[in-house]
Amino acid sequence: MERLRHYTGVLPATFMIVVFMLAPLTIIFVYSFLTPGDYGGVKFEFSTEAYTQLLFQKNLFDEVEFDTSYLTIAFRSIWVATVAVVGSLALGFPAAYYIAQQPESRRNTLLLLITIPFWTNLLIRTYCWILVLRDTGLINNLLIGLGVTDEPIKMLYTEGAIALGLVYTYVPFMVLPIYAALERLDKRLIEASRDLYANRWTTLRHVTLPLASPGIVAGSILVFIPALGAFIAPDLLGGGKKLMLGSLVQLQFSAARDWPFGSALTMVIMSAVLICLLLFAVNQRRNEGGFQH
Repeated sequence: MERLRHYTGVLPATFMIVVFMLAPLTIIFVYSFLTPGDYGGVKFEFSTEAYTQLLFQKNLFDEVEFDTSYLTIAFRSIWVATVAVVGSLALGFPAAYYIAQQPESRRNTLLLLITIPFWTNLLIRTYCWILVLRDTGLINNLLIGLGVTDEPIKMLYTEGAIALGLVYTYVPFMVLPIYAALERLDKRLIEASRDLYANRWTTLRHVTLPLASPGIVAGSILVFIPALGAFIAPDLLGGGKKLMLGSLVQLQFSAARDWPFGSALTMVIMSAVLICLLLFAVNQRRNEGGFQH
């Protein structure tokens, strides 16, 4: 009876994982080894062409040549996602630290303010940044009105605009894990460091940051992974001129109608992310084991 209760309790979670995670991934995996249909969709004919297309293309003479186009897009995506992580950390850590230092009666209110942007559709929020960053937008009008510049500064449709949009979108994912780590921080350690004549910067560097590192790492992962596959910010704020991996995948399933190639891209991105997470988890376990030893 106890075993039956156990299996009954995990059945809903198992159903959700199988139906909404494993089944779609299986479909994507199968599609990546099929042939694209003439008008979209797939033909049930086995082919590895989708994976070959990632690194090789055929020229006018039908000869296979090495092509770096998709590698360039991958490196651009990694770079922009990394910038988004750094920007989110620069904004998120001070915010999380400030919230953690407040009385408990104020913390919930401040955390609520952090999550307010999620109450509005992401598409609408991204469009608002277009109004702010365009040549006739709020920032350029303000700079011209103050006499800082005589002509608009090019801000929209750049990698910087994409990174800004990603930071704005995902910075709450950085704040919350860091806050959770700082909230559990024993304040007696900070008091002890000050008793030993450590200034605020030394205390931050040698006490606060090491103890908050699990939250920083978790927040960085939560920002990097969705930023790597984002397509709304690159499409709207990049104007389609700065193609990223998320936009490339979306393009294959829409305009290009090359479902196998889009599926292959998805599998490669997901596999790379999972391998990185696995290596990180193994490294963390080794460090914890060495520390305990």
